[in-house]
Amino acid sequence: MSTGNDSLPVGQLPRRAPGGRPALLRGTRVLDLTTSLAGPYATMLLADFGAEVIKVERPGIGDDSRAWTPPAYAGNGLWYLSVNRNKRGVALDFSRPEGLALLRRLIAQCDVLVTNQLPAVLAKLGIDFESVKAVRPDIVYVSLTGFGIGSGRQNDPCYDLIAEGYSGVMDLTGELANDPQKVGTPAADLLGGSDAALGCLAALMDRARTGNGHFVEVSLLESMTRFLTPRIVSYLGSGEAPRRSGAKDSVIAIYQPFATADEPITLGVPTDTIWRRLCTVLGQPDLAADPGLATNAGRVARRRELVATIQRLLLEKPRAHWLAACREQKVPAGPINRVDQVVEDADLLARGFFYAMDDGSDSAPIPQVGLGIRFDGAAPGYDLRPPALGADTAAVLAELAGLGSEEIDSYRKSGVI
Repeated sequence: MSTGNDSLPVGQLPRRAPGGRPALLRGTRVLDLTTSLAGPYATMLLADFGAEVIKVERPGIGDDSRAWTPPAYAGNGLWYLSVNRNKRGVALDFSRPEGLALLRRLIAQCDVLVTNQLPAVLAKLGIDFESVKAVRPDIVYVSLTGFGIGSGRQNDPCYDLIAEGYSGVMDLTGELANDPQKVGTPAADLLGGSDAALGCLAALMDRARTGNGHFVEVSLLESMTRFLTPRIVSYLGSGEAPRRSGAKDSVIAIYQPFATADEPITLGVPTDTIWRRLCTVLGQPDLAADPGLATNAGRVARRRELVATIQRLLLEKPRAHWLAACREQKVPAGPINRVDQVVEDADLLARGFFYAMDDGSDSAPIPQVGLGIRFDGAAPGYDLRPPALGADTAAVLAELAGLGSEEIDSYRKSGVI
């Protein structure tokens, strides 16, 4: 079936029908009150594990990321489509008293609530932890904020860029002679979202054992800063503050990109054994025999000389030659892929990591990046496409809040849903 999108990269992806989603969290119901990226990513992870996730959005407006265009696809921002599969969609204005009353009826039927509102907003809306716990005492309440509840900056707005700057990662990214650089993906959002899902899973395990609910708190700043653990601990124990060195590791002598006769590669030489293998690849037995280069400390001391020598040799032949030679000698090496190249990686495609959601309808196939966690040898599937705004409102309110069709129509006419 042609959808008019065959000329786009998504048209080249393997089509996958619904089905095959893991059932590991089956029976766990998650109420997702988040917006943007970090929170929706956290709840998508839980949904991918099999949880029932109910995504609550503002009527007529929806998740902020719906409007993050361009790029757009199938009527939505592509960033929205990237982090919202396997969810049911409810449109509900819980800033109004009657909407909050409905939300509390949903809370009573849920095991987990995930929010990324600021503490002052949570209290104002009546969805802070104590208020929610009064409705569902064993709730696993997951708070995802920029700086952490109780911190001096708890009500300051924060996005990925701000957290990356605070954390130190920007100061260590890029070349020393140039400006600090943001990571090329929203790293704080995705790390914070992963931490929120991880903390939620740990709390659910304890609740299954003890029956107790939990307040799980994650901040973008702390998740992003923890990402620098080796750098921070190295500084604290040595007093030597790391500086950005581009993609050239400052601890390991040869751990960086190089040019070849055509396209660039990366080379990682973290051990003395691998160093000797690299010398074989390069056809340089004299380098392998040099006692001054036998250890990483010696290679670090002569880094500039070594890098120049290796670069001169690598320019003699194309990338394919060097990658094949490194693979044969078990020297860690790889291409530097652009995004348009990585989505064509044969191994990742074969493992089901990139695919297009295709439910057999006339709707456009939705491009997706898989979970990347395999269970029992299989790549997880999916059940639900990212929901249209409020797509499941009536069904969810009927199932969980016990509303009849007339009540639902009344709420719809009043603008609550």
